[in-house]
Amino acid sequence: MATVNPPWAYTLHLPHDPRAPGIARATLRAVLDTYELAELADTAELLASELVTNAHRHTDSPYAFRLRPVGPDRLRLAVWDANPFIPASFSGAPGEMAALADETAEGGRGLELVQACADRWGGYALGSAYYPGRPGGGKLLWAECGRKGRETW
Repeated sequence: MATVNPPWAYTLHLPHDPRAPGIARATLRAVLDTYELAELADTAELLASELVTNAHRHTDSPYAFRLRPVGPDRLRLAVWDANPFIPASFSGAPGEMAALADETAEGGRGLELVQACADRWGGYALGSAYYPGRPGGGKLLWAECGRKGRETW
């Protein structure tokens, strides 16, 4: 009798701590090694680091990092935080490029890196039903990456 492996997904609840991006990257590397997706590590780590750092910088509460496959060779990384504001670079249609940050700005380029390195990205607001006790429910920003040349759309 054949068995079917259930799909996997991991969610890491992180405290509001400046070490959280490093913890998310270390967890991500372990998961990618486990599922023989280590070749995605460089891109996936950059995406995870930028998304978690964005959550840390723009909220004062805990946040969550989630990763799951979206096909045999593709990975979706997502970060939830309590701030309901969706950055302009993630508020358009999935994968739609946003205007670049002002060249004199001291910050605001992290999500541009996500746009440059991810195959697809997007974001959406969550209602309070998703996270009871948190007004507005916050938002979820996500990005996908995959093995080049093997993308399935």
